[in-house]
Amino acid sequence: MRAAVLHEIGQDKLDVLDDVEAVGFGPGRVRIRVRATGLCHSDLSAMAGVLPQPAPFVLGHEGAGEILEVGEGVSHLKAGDRVIVCWLPACGACPACKRGQTELCLAGFMNAGTPNFKRPGGSSPDVFGFAGTGTFTEEVVVDAGCAVPIPDDVPFDIAALIGCGVTTGLGAALNTADVEPGSSVAVIGCGGVGISAIQGARLKGAAEIIAVDPVASRRESALKFGATKAVAPEELADTKQSVTAGEGFDYVFEVVGRSATARTAYDMTRRGGTLVVVGAGAMDDFLQFNMFELFFDEKRILPSMYGGGDVVRSYERTIALWRAGRIDLSGLITHRVPLADVNEALHQMRTGTALRTCVEI
Repeated sequence: MRAAVLHEIGQDKLDVLDDVEAVGFGPGRVRIRVRATGLCHSDLSAMAGVLPQPAPFVLGHEGAGEILEVGEGVSHLKAGDRVIVCWLPACGACPACKRGQTELCLAGFMNAGTPNFKRPGGSSPDVFGFAGTGTFTEEVVVDAGCAVPIPDDVPFDIAALIGCGVTTGLGAALNTADVEPGSSVAVIGCGGVGISAIQGARLKGAAEIIAVDPVASRRESALKFGATKAVAPEELADTKQSVTAGEGFDYVFEVVGRSATARTAYDMTRRGGTLVVVGAGAMDDFLQFNMFELFFDEKRILPSMYGGGDVVRSYERTIALWRAGRIDLSGLITHRVPLADVNEALHQMRTGTALRTCVEI
């Protein structure tokens, strides 16, 4: 079976191999034939060691495909079902799930420590899947909860985007921030997740949506998806002055995952406004505030994990919005490559030339 493997943390290219096997099939598990997967910035972060992930591992966590077989005890799925691969399934029994905060369930993270693949002839026979999944492959075996059924009219490439980036960005605006109609919004970082946050802010009726990104093509794209103005990072301070009379934006979304941009986002937020931290950053990258400003400015700082809401419900809502033409998902896919050319997808992500590259398998 073919899969794209990172042998060691810190390597900048993947090795597309033909001798990888999906393992772990049994009771409560399903085997999925992956048809499409998106490249998310979190994949690059895992490659660099910013996000913790055992190696060697198969990259990818934003995928969709069809069920090949189901293990004993799996009753809600059958062979042939089309599914989204969910990297953060809810167990339904932990304290977070019982509180209704299923996005905080740790069951999916526990999966990351168990190998999903093996290479019988390789120097490291055990191969992990990123975030407990690993979708840059032809087949993957996961817990049944990681396979969420989708209607037949949802294409695999669209479904793959819903599996992470779109759910994360839309949810940050709809769930976490609950953007107020008529408000002012700034989104720092306008890749696939940032663009989805822009679409969410538009859906909620924001009056001003400022897209901030260093890449000109991404700024141009942001305008097509609902931003009212798009600026380079060095123009943001002047834009704050012209759009808000210097007060600051009602909502600022940080979609980069770095303390420097989070600090900028905080400074661009008005007193009493809301900073939403969407980007996944490193454990040794610290964000600093002084105690007076935290008290005096009364700004809300809201982290948003996977869109901050029930994942399955978010999938269903996104599909409904897409069907109704209220959000554009196909426009997010700016490039397509076969699995053999996955390193080209990495280049497109690193250079900012792609909003989302669909890896077709």
